Amino acid sequence: MFNVTKKSMQWGEETLTLETGKVARQADGSVIATLGETSVMANVTFARKQKPGQDFFPLTVHYQEKYYAAGKVRKTKKRE
Repeated sequence: MFNVTKKSMQWGEETLTLETGKVARQADGSVIATLGETSVMANVTFARKQKPGQDFFPLTVHYQEKYYAAGKVRKTKKRE
């Protein structure tokens, strides 16, 4: 059903694993990279045809850090 490709390699003392074909199947390309206990998902989408008059390559990066993933907890106001 899914064409899952998974490759692993030794990167220093950790194992780097690259996996594609399982998630974000509507994207033109998607990879989950795992190094130790850290995972990153990268997705790529593109248009098949160039827009008329466009002479540059627009690149947008959307980064969102979850506080709980980094071990951070939002401070709350102390109620008395």
